[in-house]
Amino acid sequence: MFNYTFHWYQAFRALPDMMQGALVTLQVALLSMVLGVAFAVLLAVAKQSGNRVARGFATTWVELARNTPALFQIYMAHFGLGAFGIHLSPFAALLAGITFNNAGYLSETFRGALTAIPPTQARAARSLGMGPVRAFWSVVMPQMFRISFPPMTNQMVWAILMTSLGITVGLGSDLAGVTQSLNVRTFRTFEFFALAAVLYYLIAKAVMLGARLIAWRLFRY
Repeated sequence: MFNYTFHWYQAFRALPDMMQGALVTLQVALLSMVLGVAFAVLLAVAKQSGNRVARGFATTWVELARNTPALFQIYMAHFGLGAFGIHLSPFAALLAGITFNNAGYLSETFRGALTAIPPTQARAARSLGMGPVRAFWSVVMPQMFRISFPPMTNQMVWAILMTSLGITVGLGSDLAGVTQSLNVRTFRTFEFFALAAVLYYLIAKAVMLGARLIAWRLFRY
């Protein structure tokens, strides 16, 4: 028989603490995207290079990132590296795990975008006197980001949701960690996690809306 009594006032009273946790969640997600994009560009270029070592390294990274659970990657950053004397804090381990995952997925997105750009673009830039690095930076890479922008937005949302895995390595300052701490103290599981789910939903929707505005501003032509 359903006899659960809701106490929403406890959840709403803790909303400021949960909002602070949401800021930490956004911080981890944004940092992991910035680092992930930087690594993904390098991996995409490496996979298309003629260097077999670079291509093998990039392929191994992508295969591990795309074919193993994100939880496993975070565990390896927090617990696995400890076996080699490298001890990361829960925050750093979560950031490293999500960055590793983001880079693996985004590198394939960027590689696909690079193949969609006509080679004549780079040749035209070289004919104007640009070196290969400048031609890639100034001509090819902006087009790559334009093609990849929608998948990058989806990856950002995925990064936000992946931050909830930080609770498994002891991170207590993000939204999931704060929610679990409140739940342990009050045993109001449904109220706190329902409110946290709403906050995650609103953050994701805000990111999608912001991405649409950015795309409208930058890619109108």
